[in-house]
Amino acid sequence: MWSVLWAAVRSKAPYVTFPVAFVVGLVGSQVERFLRGDPPATAQEEKSISEQREDRKLQEIAGEDLTKVVSLKDKLEFAPRAVLNRNRPEKS
Repeated sequence: MWSVLWAAVRSKAPYVTFPVAFVVGLVGSQVERFLRGDPPATAQEEKSISEQREDRKLQEIAGEDLTKVVSLKDKLEFAPRAVLNRNRPEKS
């Protein structure tokens, strides 16, 4: 008789285990949310670093006239400087 009972329990274990685990997890998450409280509203609405950087750049160029650009011909040196000026002849 015991062997038949254990065989039935073994075959039906997934049907019993999943709902029990689901309920335990649900209750545990609700208890944790109750103990920790709601997250602060500012944390969710805070801008990312890339958004803050874009806003700062837009504020910097807001007052400038972007049509006035120095010509490459007018620049004295537009090529990047070599490391320690080793590969470039001295200018007089």
